[in-house]
Amino acid sequence: MNSPTPTETAVWNALRSVVDPELGCNIVDLGLVYDVAIEGARVRVRMTLTTPGCPMHESLCTGAQLALFNLEGVQEAQVELVWDPPWHPAMMSETARALLAASRPR
Repeated sequence: MNSPTPTETAVWNALRSVVDPELGCNIVDLGLVYDVAIEGARVRVRMTLTTPGCPMHESLCTGAQLALFNLEGVQEAQVELVWDPPWHPAMMSETARALLAASRPR
């Protein structure tokens, strides 16, 4: 019996489980995920980081890949790290902006 192909919604929701521990916000709301492609049991994600020297590089990329493998029907998960376009705070969702604003010391 074949496993169902993961939906785009399921992939985006799985990626929301990956939280940047330095910022306390998930990679989707931070605007780090640029693209999701699903081809049967293969899922490819293009994402970036807030800075090229981000110390959480391996943790975030591995976390994204593990989140994808936890989805039913995913047999191959590829996370491609890209730097173009460069990340900018304007890419964050309103949720991320509110969360980060609330966590700033006053």
